[in-house]
Amino acid sequence: MDICEELLKGNTKLSLVGLGYVGMPIAVSFSKKMNVIGFDNNAEKIALYQHGIDPTQEVGDEVIKKSNVEFTADESRLREAKFHIVAVPTPVKDDHTPDLYPVESASCIVGRNLQPGSIVVYESTVYPGVTEEICVPILEKESGLKCGVDFKVGYSPERINPGDKKHRLHNIVKIVSGMDEETLNTVADIYSLVVEAGVHRAESIKVAEAAKVIENSQRDINIAFMNELAIIFNRLGIDTQAVLKAAGTKWNFLPFYPGLVGGHCIGVDPYYLTYKAEQIGYHSQVILSGRRINDEMGKYIAENTVKKLIEMDKPVKNAKVGVLGFTFKENCQDTRNTKVFDIVQELRSYGIDPVIADSVADEVEAKRLYDVDVITLEELLADYKLDALVVAVAHEKLRLMQPKDFDSLFDGAKILMDVKGIFDRQAFAEAGYCYWRL
Repeated sequence: MDICEELLKGNTKLSLVGLGYVGMPIAVSFSKKMNVIGFDNNAEKIALYQHGIDPTQEVGDEVIKKSNVEFTADESRLREAKFHIVAVPTPVKDDHTPDLYPVESASCIVGRNLQPGSIVVYESTVYPGVTEEICVPILEKESGLKCGVDFKVGYSPERINPGDKKHRLHNIVKIVSGMDEETLNTVADIYSLVVEAGVHRAESIKVAEAAKVIENSQRDINIAFMNELAIIFNRLGIDTQAVLKAAGTKWNFLPFYPGLVGGHCIGVDPYYLTYKAEQIGYHSQVILSGRRINDEMGKYIAENTVKKLIEMDKPVKNAKVGVLGFTFKENCQDTRNTKVFDIVQELRSYGIDPVIADSVADEVEAKRLYDVDVITLEELLADYKLDALVVAVAHEKLRLMQPKDFDSLFDGAKILMDVKGIFDRQAFAEAGYCYWRL
C-alpha cells in the first residue's frame, strides 16, 4: 500500500510544518481528505488556531473552527505522519543573502521525528539545489536514516497569494517534483486530491526550485521597468497611468504597473537566484538592476512628498503627513518586509514624524517589527489634520473613497500622494487637490 492509499484510509497522517499564510490554507485543504497534523513552533499561534481563530485571515475563523486539522506545537506528534510538507518562510538577511535558518530548523525538527518510509516535500521558496544539497543532509543527520533508502524527498513550490480570494490552492496548477519517478508519482497523486486545476510534473527537484524562484523574479523585473518609466515620465510631466492605458491597447502589451515591491515573495525571491548565480561565477545584470530600482521607490515617493510640501509653501520640518496603508500589499494584514516603512523612514530623515493608519494591518506585528503605532482609517479621519497624505496601499475600502472623504483631513492646501494610482486624477484635481501618483 503506497502512502496516498494509507492517507486516504486513515492508516497514517499528513503533517504540515509551518502554519503561516502559506501552510495553514494547505493544511485545511488536505484535512478535508485525510488526517492532518498542523505543526508550528509558535505556541501562541497554535493556541489561536485551537480556539478557532485565524490570525492570518486567509481562510477565516469559521473555516478554522470547522477544520479537522490537529494543531500542535509538540514536534513529537510528527512521528504519526509519513507525508510531511514543509512551508516555512525563506527571508533574506540585511545584506540580501538568503536566510535559510527557518528551512534548516524545520528540517531538523522533521528529521528528529522522521519515520522510515516517509516522504518530505518542501514548499518554501529556495534557489536550485537547497532541497537536495542542504535539507537532505540535515534530515539524514537528525534521523539516522538514509535518503533514497529509508525516506524520499520532493519539492512543490507554494503559489499562495496572501489576500487573494480568487486564486486559491485548488484552482492554481501545482508544480510537483520528486527525487525519483516513484516519489514524483506519489507526490502528484497526493496533491491532485486537493488541487482541482491539476499538477505539472517537473522533471527534477532543481527544475521545480528554479521555476518557483523565477516566477517572482519575472514580476519584479517588469515592475521595476514600470517604476523606471514612472520616474522618467514624472520628470517629463507626463501621467504614467495615461501612458500605460494607451500602450495597453496593443494586444501583447503586458499589464504591469509601478509601485512598491515588498513582502516575502517578489521582493525576496530574486536575491535567492542571484545568490546562486554568484556561487557559480555569474554576476546578474538585469535581475539586480531591477531590485535596485524597486528597493529605492520608498525613498523616491518620500522625496516627491517633500517636493509637494515645498511647492505648496508648507514647511517641511515637523510637517503633518499621514501614511495610509502599511501592509506589504492590498487586502492583506501582513506587514513583513513592507516597503511602506521605507517611506516612513525617509520622511523621518526630513524631520517629519508621519501618522500611520491602516485598518487592515496587524498593528501588533507592525509594532513588534518596526516599532510603529498604527491607527485605523476612522481614527485618522476623526482626529487628525494633515499637510499631506500618502495613500500607499490599494486596500479595497480605500479604492472607493472620493475627494470629499479626505477633505476633513486638511486645513489649507490639500496634498495627496496616490502611490498606486487608485483614484480619479481629474476628480481630485477639480476638488482642489495637489495630486501626485507614480
